Amino acid sequence: MTETNWFSDDAATFGDRLAGAREAAGLKQSELAAQLGVKVETLIAWEHDLKEPRANRLQMLSGMLGVSLSWLLTGEGDGPSEPGDADAIPEDISTLLGEIRAVRTQIMQRTERLGQLEKRLRAALKDA
Repeated sequence: MTETNWFSDDAATFGDRLAGAREAAGLKQSELAAQLGVKVETLIAWEHDLKEPRANRLQMLSGMLGVSLSWLLTGEGDGPSEPGDADAIPEDISTLLGEIRAVRTQIMQRTERLGQLEKRLRAALKDA
């Protein structure tokens, strides 16, 4: 019996992997879009391979969904279980995982904001 890699480049697109990782993480499209700071329509376009996210959003997606960036792009690397392989996760653990993902997202957003502020400070110091 041959083993199928359901999320490989041969079997899935970027949008398929994004949708699969989101579902494995237990997130609705609206929840993930809100955490990323994008419109739901934008996330849907990514999942349907109509648009592609920018590099900074790709990094955020991989962190929030608990998958490697290479897996998200190619299907190779650390990703979620293949369909039908995952055991049911108890609701309390799923809730905790959701909270952890939300905190991770907030940290990533704050880190990005901190970088922007540092850049502005350097520019202001240079001008002064």
